[in-house]
Amino acid sequence: MDAGEETRRAWIELAKEDMHFSAAHFTIFSPSRRENLHGHNFFVEARAGGPIDANGLCFDYTLLKDRLRALCDSLDETLLIAAQSPHLTIRKKHDEVVVAFADETLRFPARDVKLLPIRNVTVEELAHWFTAALTSDGSVASLPLEMLTVRLSSGPGQWAETTWRSDAAYPNRPGEGP
Repeated sequence: MDAGEETRRAWIELAKEDMHFSAAHFTIFSPSRRENLHGHNFFVEARAGGPIDANGLCFDYTLLKDRLRALCDSLDETLLIAAQSPHLTIRKKHDEVVVAFADETLRFPARDVKLLPIRNVTVEELAHWFTAALTSDGSVASLPLEMLTVRLSSGPGQWAETTWRSDAAYPNRPGEGP
């Protein structure tokens, strides 16, 4: 690249058929109102951008695909519980998870439950959870990404997305992390 030539940048979009998971959950609407337990087939997409290097490559997106698949696999066929909900009291008792909500006590086999560090099991919170997992674990964080957007769907036409920006790429603006 000649001096003064602008750095080329690109976006890589990943929306593979196997980047999905099936999970049960309930959304909490207030201290006394929640949905019934039900499930979704969730789909995850990512869009990552950064500079194109001298070899014409933005980054090795195999790492990002593999990490997205692993995160989906970790949630597949589980009951997702929001461990940071102010409306739930969660106890692990022997081989079960006991969840107190309002005047209800819900009991689930521990092997079926995935406690997530989120406030509610919504597409918004799950999109942030995926973004945090991707940008904080070292594997994807080592990529020369300037931005990463994660989209999560719980069904056709129902998406949430969140964007992380590298502080190095945007030094005058704080990064938008989960």
